[in-house]
Amino acid sequence: MQVTEEDGGKLNAFAREPRMVVMEKGEANGPSRLLLIGGVVLVVVLVAVAAGIS
Repeated sequence: MQVTEEDGGKLNAFAREPRMVVMEKGEANGPSRLLLIGGVVLVVVLVAVAAGIS
């Protein structure tokens, strides 16, 4: 953890950031498409449930 000292003697602590990874165009990033489809289905089901309750 990086710590700096401000004026007045206060300490400021900064977390270490993870290294960035540059992906090439068209590279797969795991099951992202599956998560997107699942999220869309979840939203549709929640809207249907909310419409059925009201």
